[in-house]
Amino acid sequence: MSIFGKIMGAIFGSHPAAAAPAGSAPPGSAPAGTAPGGSAPAAAPMATVDVAAVVDKLVAAQKEKLEWRTSIVDLMKALDIDSSLAARKDLAKELGYSGDTNDSASMNVWLHKQVMSKLAANGGKLPPEIKH
Repeated sequence: MSIFGKIMGAIFGSHPAAAAPAGSAPPGSAPAGTAPGGSAPAAAPMATVDVAAVVDKLVAAQKEKLEWRTSIVDLMKALDIDSSLAARKDLAKELGYSGDTNDSASMNVWLHKQVMSKLAANGGKLPPEIKH
């Protein structure tokens, strides 16, 4: 499973959106699983998932304070996903990062923004302070 797939799975659980490939629904498009003028596919239509509620609950169970709203590392830790530099470089490759992966600060900022944007595009409801 891809790293973004693991992120989706951790937040959406067994929800059908968790199976959607990264980038399958560009921002502003109809939710995955809906067919204009057609019948619904076998999977249930995608419902909105409150990302903050899910991740905040996971963070509450952690022993350390995690700033997942601004940090890709903390988001991955909250979801119990490998947050090592190697894993983040793999995620960057998966999401199409074209910058220098050795500049981890810039890469991390980009990763967080991309992950939040893709979560929103796949049915995730984000808190208003998170720009995507």
